[in-house]
Amino acid sequence: MHIIDLSIFIGYMIALLGIGFYFLKKNKSTEDFFISDKSISGWHIGLSVVATDVGGGFSIGLGGLGFVMGLSGSWMLFTGLIGAWVSAVILIPKVYKIGLEKQMTTFPQLFKHYYNSKVALVAGIISAIGYLGFTSSQILAGAKLASSSFEGLSVETALIVMGLVTIFYTVMGGMKAVIYTDTVQWIILMVGLVFVGIPISYFAIGGWDEISKYIQPDFMSLTSVSWQTLVNWAVTIIPIWFVGMTLYQRIYASKNKKEAQKAWFIAGLFEWPVMAFMGVLLGIFGRVAAEQGMFTGFGFNEAAGMDPELGLPLLLRQVLPIGLMGVMMSAYFSAILSTADSCLMAASGNMLTDILIKFFPGLESHPRVLIFTQILTLLLGTLAIFLAANMQNVLELMLYSYAFMVSGLFVPLMAAMFFRQTNWIAALASMIAGGSTTIILTSLETKLPFDLDANIFGISMSLFIFITFSLFFKNPKYSNYT
Repeated sequence: MHIIDLSIFIGYMIALLGIGFYFLKKNKSTEDFFISDKSISGWHIGLSVVATDVGGGFSIGLGGLGFVMGLSGSWMLFTGLIGAWVSAVILIPKVYKIGLEKQMTTFPQLFKHYYNSKVALVAGIISAIGYLGFTSSQILAGAKLASSSFEGLSVETALIVMGLVTIFYTVMGGMKAVIYTDTVQWIILMVGLVFVGIPISYFAIGGWDEISKYIQPDFMSLTSVSWQTLVNWAVTIIPIWFVGMTLYQRIYASKNKKEAQKAWFIAGLFEWPVMAFMGVLLGIFGRVAAEQGMFTGFGFNEAAGMDPELGLPLLLRQVLPIGLMGVMMSAYFSAILSTADSCLMAASGNMLTDILIKFFPGLESHPRVLIFTQILTLLLGTLAIFLAANMQNVLELMLYSYAFMVSGLFVPLMAAMFFRQTNWIAALASMIAGGSTTIILTSLETKLPFDLDANIFGISMSLFIFITFSLFFKNPKYSNYT
């Protein structure tokens, strides 16, 4: 990479650290650190939500879908629009009211409200594990992009650089730094894609004539996707809008209920069609470039046998001129870091509020609890880097992390919130059964009926266990539903 591009990129990284340092002294408590001071507008929240949700899945994973599937890959983010809008209408009114009354800062605290502290502890463990894995997936996404874009940079070195930048500005600034950097990152991403990445890539590969020459007609169709794939995406992604810790933190951080709902409607529209089609289009451009032999210098003579997630970064490395390469790389790293920082905050919040405080009750009121929280976030971020060093496929890992949380948490939350079923024994059993089912089926790589995702069977098992245990344990003690 040219020194000009490198300077632009380094300047961008320094700016992120600067934002974190700016908010360092503004956090006075753990509540400030995790959900700010509840003064953030719908636009900031909305842009932060969509920036968090697309992240590495957009910059790396969605480009890979475009490389393999074409335009039909955009339906993955359509499920995000559905999830955002449905949760805005039926979830936020309930959650915001309860969160305000009970001064909540985490998602598992809802389980304490509806069930008891035992259920909340298990929910906190499940959420913390899921978001730690998701943080790792985003750092890996950044490392893959960096190693493909910077000549001579190994994935291992990139992991350390990307991870440390993310960790330090998150540790310093907390939720406010995360949300405001997300807004900046989103603007950079949109400008980079609309005015740099898409037009230059399009003309570099030869425009529509070359695209139609190398791409089959089904790649430009929205119907070239199986019903199983659509169901798998829907069941995996839509429920995360109901059990995602990063989303609850932003609901609690909003000025009021209407601002939170506004944020969710904004996020849904930006996910689909805006980000969805931008992502798969660039993936298609990457496939055309591969078929043209543009990547022979990297050892790829054609698209066949090539890692689909490498198509997009290699394309940008080939076609972008000096100066614009730095802008575009900053844009893509913006998408990745905006998800990594939010997931790190979620894991840290779960670990402190939902797990450690349960075992060390005095920790919450300790005068140095904020410093301890920042150290905890630093340690979790370091662990995420270590985990990322042993992972391969970004999109697969993201969906796996999602599935882990959805399978365990979705059924008991829906049962309590919308059906007033608050049997805490049934909730615990369904959490363990749902999450375990998904993990076992995924780990064994078992071929499932109709090629459906393991998460579908995990949720089904969770529901079956919840109903069964509710029938056998009709009046368990210690339920504290109010």
